[in-house]
Amino acid sequence: MPHMKTLTLTTCFAAVLGTASVAIAHFGAVIPSDDIVTQKDSKKIEVAVKFLHPMEGHYMEMAKPKRFGVMSGGATTDLLPGLSATRGKEPDQAFTSWKAEYQIKKPGDYLFFVEPQPYWEPAEDSFIVHYTKVCVNALGLEEGWDSPVGLETEIIPKARPYGLWTGNVFTGQVLVQGKPAADVEVEIEYLNESKGNPKVVVPPSDPFITQVVKTDANGIFTYAMPRAGWWGFAALSTADWTLKQDGADKPVEMGAVIWVHTTDMQ
Repeated sequence: MPHMKTLTLTTCFAAVLGTASVAIAHFGAVIPSDDIVTQKDSKKIEVAVKFLHPMEGHYMEMAKPKRFGVMSGGATTDLLPGLSATRGKEPDQAFTSWKAEYQIKKPGDYLFFVEPQPYWEPAEDSFIVHYTKVCVNALGLEEGWDSPVGLETEIIPKARPYGLWTGNVFTGQVLVQGKPAADVEVEIEYLNESKGNPKVVVPPSDPFITQVVKTDANGIFTYAMPRAGWWGFAALSTADWTLKQDGADKPVEMGAVIWVHTTDMQ
């Protein structure tokens, strides 16, 4: 289900481009302070949980998630009690996002995931639920990055989702209720002002903000990432269930979201 909408930019883009209308996409985000933890690094990482328009740098108010956890070595740990709220401020509004600290204790891949509360979007007359995840590799053991978490919809990496150079391709398979989802739109955005790239990217026109690809008959998609930093992939489908808003049944847009990080080759 399309979920693009139009609004007036109030971020730095307005300063550069002037007052403009632009179609923007929603993304759930789970962003760790480091995607690869080595023996030289601190074993404690911070994980930020947000709801935003990544390229524009515009944040939405986010209620405390329904679920937040990590899967590693086949075991899942509930991290929801450790989430704490953080307040941010934009020129036009304040917003809430979330963060947690996690102590890495042994080697392996750690899949952090979140199931948010449904977000009501009046402009689209629908709810949005983005099941979001990210993989952190720890201490040299590359095992578990392609394991399903078991979310209602999710992206299974077919390319290892860490240790990626700028320009590498990322390939994933979209699952809805555990089955490959064919001909599904995958929206892709760069997290502007990503760590290591403090200069804001200014898209030359609206279509550059959100990249779009579609899955094939087996739910597979591929995209090459042209800049270092964090990239979000959101595969969109419509739930077979509805939610009430003002007494009426409203559709629910489900997003399977995964974040991957790229690094410039020196």
